[in-house]
Amino acid sequence: MIKEIRFIKWKSFRDAKVYIDPLNVLIGTNASGKSNLIDGIAFLKNAVNGINLQASLDGQSGMSLEGATGAIRGGTEYAALMPGDQFTLETVIQEDEKTDYNYTLTVKTKPQVEVITESLIKIIHNKSKDRETNMFTASRSDDNDENPSPIIAAHINNGKGKPVRKDVKNVVSVISQLKNYEVTKGVSHAIKYVSDKMEEIFILDPVPSLMRDYKPFSAHLLKNASNLAGMIAALPEDKKQSIESQLTMYLSKLPEGEITRVWTAPIGLFQKDAMLYCEEKWGSAENPTLIDARGMSDGTLRFLGILTALLTRPSGSLIIIEEVDNGLHPSRATLLLKTMQEIGAKRGIDLLVTTHNPALMDELGSEMIPFIQVVHRDAADGASKITLLEDIKMLPKLLAHGSVGELSTKGEIEKSLAQRKGEGGVSNEK
Repeated sequence: MIKEIRFIKWKSFRDAKVYIDPLNVLIGTNASGKSNLIDGIAFLKNAVNGINLQASLDGQSGMSLEGATGAIRGGTEYAALMPGDQFTLETVIQEDEKTDYNYTLTVKTKPQVEVITESLIKIIHNKSKDRETNMFTASRSDDNDENPSPIIAAHINNGKGKPVRKDVKNVVSVISQLKNYEVTKGVSHAIKYVSDKMEEIFILDPVPSLMRDYKPFSAHLLKNASNLAGMIAALPEDKKQSIESQLTMYLSKLPEGEITRVWTAPIGLFQKDAMLYCEEKWGSAENPTLIDARGMSDGTLRFLGILTALLTRPSGSLIIIEEVDNGLHPSRATLLLKTMQEIGAKRGIDLLVTTHNPALMDELGSEMIPFIQVVHRDAADGASKITLLEDIKMLPKLLAHGSVGELSTKGEIEKSLAQRKGEGGVSNEK
């Protein structure tokens, strides 16, 4: 599982770290850096998957929405904290209780986008002292050369013998290239494990307007959930029925009326396209009303997109959703939260979501305070920072005057963070 991701000179961040737990909620005002954080995770996933770094930042026609995340907002020009021209992204991924992997990638954006340094370190945690083993390190061969130059990658034989050196390209990540080299068993395992975990990151942004049409059968849910009907319809019949049954169960409490059934069905001469349907029953009406995706509300379709991702992504995935409650009535915040927690825990899926909704923040409850992280701007230089809510010194005093949602609405959380340390700011920023 992914434990944390660090952003150094990435977009608006000078040096900040987001922690990953089963359910993580990011709050913060507009332009605080929440979207920049998600962009950083998207870029890191693309890089590890071997997508050209320039294409990952600026976009490239033909990139699969399932395999890649599209262009980063602002592209190359805004990737590094201004006025700099390079950034570092780092992640810690846990394999078991004793073993972590620390992967670090530093990229330069001018005069061209290229890898400057890259490394993968295996960390074995012991009671006395942690033991680190370098799986591979890589660095630009000539930092003074303005032209693209090869990266020298060194990987070792589990600490034995001399490092083996190979030249690799600097326009894609080294970790993606070493998959094709003959390396030691330990190095190969580490690269595969980290790559697989990064591949399991899924950034979901359901777009209801794209979900209303007939969709071709497909194997994976796209990030905009536009192919939801085609993906469910293509499942083996027993799996399809199970997913549709669960969608019906969770969705039945969403509207004022009662949704009695949700399902997909193939249409057309070749039966390779599908439509999403549901039945609604209102009051004492004898027969339910049949509607298809064209007649469903934006909130219903977004909720179905979130449910489908939770029910179909591989166990161990990290699902990231920006403005998770967008389109949902505040009274449905409880349903959304309980659904995400229940399915996530059952299927072993971690969630990282952002919200501005005070109703959702209030529904989190005091037990969720350790998992709420505040994205905010430093009052001195404007750099984005990430602070655990529980690390705010004034939090107990603030909560005595209102809930988290109320405090957020009034801007009290950001006001407390704007104060200098020692005067109510951060007590122990991690």
